[in-house]
Amino acid sequence: MHGIQTETRTFGGYSELLRIAWPLIISTGSFSLLNFCDRMFLGWYSPEAFRAAVPAGILCFTMVCGFVALAAYSNTFVAEYFGAGEYGKCSMATMQGIWLSLLAWPVILALIPLGLFFLKLSGHGPAVYEQERIYFTILMIGAVSQPVTAAISGFFSGRGDTKTVMTANVIGNVVNIVLDYVFIFGKFGLPEMGIAGAAIASVIAGWLSPGIMLAVFFSKRNHARFATRKALRWNREQMHRMIRYGGPSGIHLFLDLAAFSLFILLLGRQGEAASIASNMALSINLFALLPMIGLGIATSIMVGQYMGAGRPDWAEKAGWMALKAGMVYTIPLVATFVLFPRFYVDLFGQNDGVAASPEVFEICRQLLIILVGWGVMDAANFIISGALKGAGDTRFVMLFHNTVAWAFFATGELVLVLGFGAGPIAAWLWCLLYITIIGLGFCIRFKSGRWKTIDILERRTPMEDERIPVEH
Repeated sequence: MHGIQTETRTFGGYSELLRIAWPLIISTGSFSLLNFCDRMFLGWYSPEAFRAAVPAGILCFTMVCGFVALAAYSNTFVAEYFGAGEYGKCSMATMQGIWLSLLAWPVILALIPLGLFFLKLSGHGPAVYEQERIYFTILMIGAVSQPVTAAISGFFSGRGDTKTVMTANVIGNVVNIVLDYVFIFGKFGLPEMGIAGAAIASVIAGWLSPGIMLAVFFSKRNHARFATRKALRWNREQMHRMIRYGGPSGIHLFLDLAAFSLFILLLGRQGEAASIASNMALSINLFALLPMIGLGIATSIMVGQYMGAGRPDWAEKAGWMALKAGMVYTIPLVATFVLFPRFYVDLFGQNDGVAASPEVFEICRQLLIILVGWGVMDAANFIISGALKGAGDTRFVMLFHNTVAWAFFATGELVLVLGFGAGPIAAWLWCLLYITIIGLGFCIRFKSGRWKTIDILERRTPMEDERIPVEH
C-alpha cells in the first residue's frame, strides 16, 4: 500500500494505551477540577449564581461544540498521516482545523441572542436568568478559543505526544481556578464580580493553553520535521476531507448536547432544591466523566494510527482494551458516590452554602446512586465512540446517537417533565436509560467490524482493502 509502514509497527498493548492516555486523562481531569471548583466557588457565593452556572455553561458549549468537534477531527487525520509515515501532512491537516475555528467566530457571536432566548424560555426565574445572561454572554464572546484549542491539540495528540497537550491544559486550568477565586470574591484589591468574574476568568485562561501549543507547533524543532511554518496556507482538498469526515462528528456532538441541554433546562424548572441537587450531582459526575473523555481521545488516536498503518485487527484490540481500562477507573470511583454522599455534598458548603438544606442533600444522595450506572455506561459511550470515530465511522455515530437522543431521550423528557410533571428522580432515570442504549449500541457496532474497511485518507483500492490482515 502507498506509504503505509506496516512492517515498522507492533501492537502496543496496555503500555502504549497508558503512554498516550495518562497525559490526556490528567488534562481532562484538570478540566474536571476546574469546572468543579468554578461551580463550588459559585455555590459558596450565592444560590442564584450556582443555579445559573450549569445551564448557561452547558448551553454555551452546546452552541460551540459542533465547531469544536469539527476542528478536533484534525486529530484523526494527524493520527492516520503519522501512522502512514506522511509527516508533512500532519501540520497541514492541523492548520485546516485552525482556519475552520477562526472562520466560526462570527457565527458563534451571532448565536448569542438565540442562546439568551432559550435561557429566557426555560423559565428559571428573573434572578437566576440574570445570572445566566451574564455568564452565557461573556463565555460566548471568548468561546472561539475552544475550537482553536481542539485543532492545535490534534497535532500533538494525533502523534501520541499527549504530554504537550497535558502540560498546556493543566497550566491553563490551574490559572483559571486561581482567577476564578480572585475574580468571583474580589481578592487582592480587585472588585467582587461574582458570576461575571467566573466567566471572565474562563475567557482569559481559555487562550493560554492554545497559545502554549501554538508556540511549540511553530518551534524550530517541529518545523524541521513537519514543515509547520509552511502549512499556513488554505488547502482545499484537505478542507473538503475535514468537513466530509469531521462534519458528522460536529453535527453529532451538537445534537447530542442540545438534547442534554434541554434536559438541564428542564431540571431548572423543578424548584430550587431539585435544581441545586441536580447541579451538584452533575458537578460531582465530572470526576467520572471527563477522564473518560481523555481515554476516549486516546482510544481514537490508537485506532486511527493502526488504521493508517493498515492494521484494523490491532485497532479492534485497542478499542476493547481501552474499555476494560475505563471500567477499572470508573467502577471504584462511582462506588464512592454511594458510600460517601455527605463528603461530596459538603464540598459545596456545610453551613451557609447551597448544600445546607436537608432536602437538597436527600435528592442529591438519590441522584448519586443513579450516577453509578450512568458513569459505567458513559465510559462505554466515550471510549467505543472514540474508537469508531478514530476509524472514520463518524456517520454511524452521528445517525445512531442523535436518533436516540431526540426520538427517545429529549421527547421522553418533555413528556415526563412537562406532560406528567415528573420530578428529578424520574427525569434522571430516563437519562440513565438513554445513556445505556447509546453505550450498548456503540459496542454492538464496534463488535460488528463494519468500520474496518473505511479509508479516510482515500488511498486504498478495494483489492488492497481485502489484503489487510484481520483477525477473527
